Amino acid sequence: MFAKTLELAQSSEAKRTMYTRLVLGAVTIGVLAKTIWFARIGPLQQRGLVDFDDFHIVAQRVWLGDVHQAYQLDKLFQMQREMFGATNFLPWTYPPQFNVLIAPLALLPIGLAYFLFTAATLAFFLVTLRAIAGRAFALVLVVTFPALAVTLSCGQNGFLTAGLIGLICLNVEKRDASGQVFAGLALAAMVIKPHLAVAMAVYLLITRRWVTLLTAAIGVLASSVLCTLLFGPQIWPALFDAVRASASYLERGSYPLFRMISSYAALHTLGVAPALAFWGQAICAGLALLAIGVAVARKLSPRTALGVAALVSVMISPYAYDYDLPIVGIGLALLIPDLTRAASSAERGIIYALILVAGAYGMLETAGLKVSQGAHHAVKHQMIPAVGAFAVVLLLALILRILLRRCHDTRGTQDQSVVLHNAGHPL
Repeated sequence: MFAKTLELAQSSEAKRTMYTRLVLGAVTIGVLAKTIWFARIGPLQQRGLVDFDDFHIVAQRVWLGDVHQAYQLDKLFQMQREMFGATNFLPWTYPPQFNVLIAPLALLPIGLAYFLFTAATLAFFLVTLRAIAGRAFALVLVVTFPALAVTLSCGQNGFLTAGLIGLICLNVEKRDASGQVFAGLALAAMVIKPHLAVAMAVYLLITRRWVTLLTAAIGVLASSVLCTLLFGPQIWPALFDAVRASASYLERGSYPLFRMISSYAALHTLGVAPALAFWGQAICAGLALLAIGVAVARKLSPRTALGVAALVSVMISPYAYDYDLPIVGIGLALLIPDLTRAASSAERGIIYALILVAGAYGMLETAGLKVSQGAHHAVKHQMIPAVGAFAVVLLLALILRILLRRCHDTRGTQDQSVVLHNAGHPL
């Protein structure tokens, strides 16, 4: 019943248009509201520090010529306090290529910078998603709406990374060389968040897409040389030091683990020691990557295998957050044809529910924490379970089960047809 209710969004052209307009209208209102929030217009003078604030700070340091200081956590914290009066802290561990990308944001007031960045990356994501989803576009929008909302609420780059993953999927199976090259360039651009590109790189390696991989490698190397020339060679030790420091923050539970969708967060919030949680993350990531190999080995269609790879993309790193979930929208769009044919209504309902939970859980818990803190209750976010992480793991397991079952049933039908054919035509 739940699945059929959601699938009304694609039941007719009129319904598809209506649901698409509803979701896009809500997203547009959200972007405008957050633009006002970032600009601190009217009574919104006091607010907390969020991710896009970090983007704007680092963009300014690019023009000041000392962006390497943003990788020194104590100095970055001082910058955040001076510019926003912040008491919370957001570290900076992005590769230098992302510094180049966001540098123009410093030339604009933060409200306008947020609007242009979010609107541009959201439009890029939506165009890519529509090209993949086709008639299922409205349904995918409805199911992934919480992920879209949480991404635009903090001004993160989840729309950009999801759009790049979508571009890879759209182009990698094209027969002409230009498609392979274009997919490689999109993969190279994922250097801004390399942990989200691992699954796609594994798929390309398994399927021997050498032109795409070579193009990506050249793109990463060229952009790295450019960053070295722009920021100096000291930018790389600064990045690696920040990553090591960030790892210690993760071990201490200083991040909002309940907003993470990684196996590490799920285990750590259950009381598992950091070292064991890291091992759990490594095992889950390995099994998730193995799922891509299984999809290819079982000769599932390229669209289906790419859908699995897109889902796996958010399961590799312990640092994966709910704002990375738009990539799951790309995976769902790729898998919708198979799920419609092979999954029962109940199974599809569970799939949709898991995506909704993964996207909405962190946002709802954050709102609950703000209410609790306002009531002067001491709340330790480290004790809040990372439910979204469990949802993502269950999502991949259920989808893989459905796909393999369909593959087995199809082969069984083919084998039976061969037997009947031979019985009717003896040698």
